[in-house]
Amino acid sequence: MDALVLLVGTSTRLLEAGGVIVIVAGVLVASVRYAMAVRRAGPDPFRGYRRDLGRVILLGLELFVAADIIRTVALTPTLESVAALGGIVLIRTFLSMSIQVELEGAWPWHRRAMDERARSGP
Repeated sequence: MDALVLLVGTSTRLLEAGGVIVIVAGVLVASVRYAMAVRRAGPDPFRGYRRDLGRVILLGLELFVAADIIRTVALTPTLESVAALGGIVLIRTFLSMSIQVELEGAWPWHRRAMDERARSGP
């Protein structure tokens, strides 16, 4: 049992560290890309910067949720911890969907219709 606790604890810490690394590295890369786009006077560099930051945050959130799920299911599968996990997942899902709508301008279930309209032209 101690080996399982150690494995789960290490796995969750690695996933959480991965989430932090993804976000920090992503912000740095997005900032460099933004600075390069501004220097080139490309089309709307700020929109690209926000899109890149949103994608990085989404990926980081996914890693944090995975760590929470593993920790809760493997270490503390009590009703209270599962309820807390449910709340965390709901909040992070709401954040993820909000960011995705902000990036794409549509709900995920409307994106397909938007793609089809864009392909068919004006």
